[in-house]
Amino acid sequence: MRIAIIGGGIGGLTAAMALRQFGFEPRVFEQAPELLEVGAAILMWPNAMRVLDRLGVAAAVREHGGMLEKGVSLNPRGKRLYEIRLPITDLPAIALHRADLQQILLHALPRESISLGHVFAGWEQQGETVVARFTDGSAIETDVLIAADGLHSRARAQLLNDGAPAARGYIAWRGVAPHTPKSLQPLTAFEVVGRGQRFGIGPLGFDKVGWWASVNHRAGHKHRETDGAALASEDPAATREQLLRLFADWCEPIAELIDATSLSSMVRNPIFDRAPVRKWGEGSVTLLGDAIHPITPNLGQGGCLAIEDAAVLARCLDKYVNDGKPGQGLGVPAALKRFAELRSARPAAMARISRTYGVVGSAACRDGAYFANLRRRRSMGKPLGRTFAKHRADHCPQRGGPAPAQMDVQLRCLCRRDLKPFVWSAPIRRCFVS
Repeated sequence: MRIAIIGGGIGGLTAAMALRQFGFEPRVFEQAPELLEVGAAILMWPNAMRVLDRLGVAAAVREHGGMLEKGVSLNPRGKRLYEIRLPITDLPAIALHRADLQQILLHALPRESISLGHVFAGWEQQGETVVARFTDGSAIETDVLIAADGLHSRARAQLLNDGAPAARGYIAWRGVAPHTPKSLQPLTAFEVVGRGQRFGIGPLGFDKVGWWASVNHRAGHKHRETDGAALASEDPAATREQLLRLFADWCEPIAELIDATSLSSMVRNPIFDRAPVRKWGEGSVTLLGDAIHPITPNLGQGGCLAIEDAAVLARCLDKYVNDGKPGQGLGVPAALKRFAELRSARPAAMARISRTYGVVGSAACRDGAYFANLRRRRSMGKPLGRTFAKHRADHCPQRGGPAPAQMDVQLRCLCRRDLKPFVWSAPIRRCFVS
């Protein structure tokens, strides 16, 4: 059976590996002329590591990454707000450079199964066959089309025509520092939370440190919309100066990490996601990963969810389509429909939790650190719900002006049901380790 995968990112490559385990021979079509080492850190929680272990690459991921055992939240002065020790599971949480993960997945696939320089234009269902067309005028026929073409998916635009993704009111910068500052504890991720700003730090292995910074959109600070890809700043030196200025009075080693990061490796993204949808595909076409369920980066689960998608999709095609298997004869559309049924609820729940975490963490008000301090307390249900009812965004002016309109709307929409998952209890634990 012919299977074409659009997109050579984490989700697309993992889908190719998972399908090959069941005897399929998928082809991956990537728009980039070559797969360069771009991006910054990515976190592989145990839920994703378990899939990678079954695919035979978990050991390589551990070799290239840094293990995490706990997370610590600080205020800008360095005072500890809370600490979370990650539950012990069969596989650890690993942070590594996105390019390292991509290379691990690439090396596990036959070179001839990946075609570069193919910019996807659209598809057409012709009976049981799908014709995928590319912008250079070429086309291929396939029995299954898997679109893993990211946040601004062309396949999604054709399937759903639901417009641009929703901006969430803040921008993120990411980078990798080549050495670990002495002040950092091993096996620990840090998040420093201030007024409408956050800074995260985590070990990547080989003495490297990944970091990210987020800042709310302020009045007069506009960002230019792009095609959604992670873009290096047009003026990297100005970006560094801006970050140093924004985090000038924050605790160490924030300034040290920004200074140590290569200008060419700093990446800037406005933060987007989308509302969940029930329609994941049509006929012999399905979406996967960020193409169907983009998620804000607050939980570090975007890549993990795409990896889960890949595993479930491969199993569905094996069960309902592969020769000699139970359920044979139901066909590709039935397999893809079952895939969507099995997967839709979990990414939707994760996206809601991640979005809420971002709103709380980016609260642009005097009580921003207070919210961050409260969000992990066991008494987070009704007390924190009342806190938000009392301290609505319109009563929490940002330094130098009113809170951004989007933050205002998002804070107003928060309810106790959204806030409860921040307790490190069974529901939220299952999100990361199940």
